[in-house]
Amino acid sequence: MLIMRISMLSGEVNEMDLDITPAQLESYELFGVLLQDAFPNLSPAEREFIKTGITPEEWYDTFGDG
Repeated sequence: MLIMRISMLSGEVNEMDLDITPAQLESYELFGVLLQDAFPNLSPAEREFIKTGITPEEWYDTFGDG
């Protein structure tokens, strides 16, 4: 599913194609299910994107490896 978010770092519109269902997204956005519970199949970076719009590339460019 193609997800669009505005990055909290850059203000840019970013897209990521994630292996999620509309029902999962609805449970997070409308019913407040925790990210890790709504999307157990996603990586931490993918869940971060859903929450903040920050792509892994933006994260690395801003904060480095770790």
